[in-house]
Amino acid sequence: MRDDTMYENEDVKEAIKRLPEDVRNERLFRIKRALDLSMRHQILPKEQWVKYEEDKHYLEPYLKEVIRERLEREELEKK
Repeated sequence: MRDDTMYENEDVKEAIKRLPEDVRNERLFRIKRALDLSMRHQILPKEQWVKYEEDKHYLEPYLKEVIRERLEREELEKK
């Protein structure tokens, strides 16, 4: 999934912490599976690939909230 490959800056790390436990566990499973396949120089079977239309941006709402809160905090600190 696209959100599994995002660079983990501070905002993304905070958004990941806010994910529901089951979504976070699914994400960790996909990442571990990708690392395992990479180490064995194998490719995920094509029938397990996520189709573009099925790829949901599960992290995006949490990330938007984290960024909004950070910008709000920075604005308050300016005053």
